[in-house]
Amino acid sequence: MARLSKHLEIGSSPHVTDGASTDVIMRNVFLALLPVTAFAVYAFGTGAALVIIVATASCVLTEHWLCRWTGEPSTVGDWSIAITGLLYGLTLPPDLPLWMVFVGGVFGVGVGKFLFGGLGMNAFNPALVGRAFLQAAFPQPMTHWSLPFAEGRFEQIPSSVIALPFWEPSYDAVTAATPLALMKFEAEFAGGRELMAGLTSGSVGETCGVLILLGGIYLVARNMMNWRIPASIFATVAAVTWAFQLYDPATYPGPLFMLFSGGLMLGAVFMATDMVASPITNAGCWLYGVLIGVLVVVIRFWGGMPEGVMYAILLANAVSPHIDNLIQPRVFGTGGGTG
Repeated sequence: MARLSKHLEIGSSPHVTDGASTDVIMRNVFLALLPVTAFAVYAFGTGAALVIIVATASCVLTEHWLCRWTGEPSTVGDWSIAITGLLYGLTLPPDLPLWMVFVGGVFGVGVGKFLFGGLGMNAFNPALVGRAFLQAAFPQPMTHWSLPFAEGRFEQIPSSVIALPFWEPSYDAVTAATPLALMKFEAEFAGGRELMAGLTSGSVGETCGVLILLGGIYLVARNMMNWRIPASIFATVAAVTWAFQLYDPATYPGPLFMLFSGGLMLGAVFMATDMVASPITNAGCWLYGVLIGVLVVVIRFWGGMPEGVMYAILLANAVSPHIDNLIQPRVFGTGGGTG
């Protein structure tokens, strides 16, 4: 009779999982972003479609090449870099030259991710790192906005999109100010319905807040997103904005405007919730979201630029490890005893 061998396997936590692997979670995030992406293409036409495609391709190709260059197996199969590329594309102007889109994607993945060690090691959201680089390197093209639902948006490719590298792009459409720019420089506040329905100018994927919220609700229902981060961001922005509107309603807009204008919805739901760059404890997530919300309001009201979501999230990413160190759960059986 064969002798049965018994052995004890010892490993680090977690010891109980729900079976949702990284690729499963990322595929669900991708699905949640599809309605936002489809609406972006419908609203801005061929230019937006090309920007999204090139943004995603630049991130995926850069990650694949860097993995091969470093002798590591390619990590593009887990869908995380596809999410990075799609989110990066959704943060860009719809008429941005494609060569700039590609350069920003290479920088975001190479510097914002691989410089920190690759998959699961990035301190900052790579999509926002790429956008921040473009904002600093090409400020004028990054602040050119076109109106949504323009006639002929599917019949032709905007000349600025196919501009040659390092040539000044020429624009076919008339520049349109974003709601935040009108608020900051002309004290004009767009209506809530226009903002929620995506009828205003802005980045490719930031205009339709309702679809972004529905995508977030889907991920929360699947237990694939920590709802505390967007909830604390929204609550903080609404509360602080409401207080300032009470003080001076002619100067400061209401909470509805601040919540649905600019990139707040997209950033709070899909970028601030980056599992790698955000805190791991629930209390830390609340504090992290409050920090982002306060920074967004401060930058929008008193900063030099009308939008502050990108910088608010990147600054909070830098603080995230310190939040984890500050708020740590007590190890079972330690501290507070009386015996």
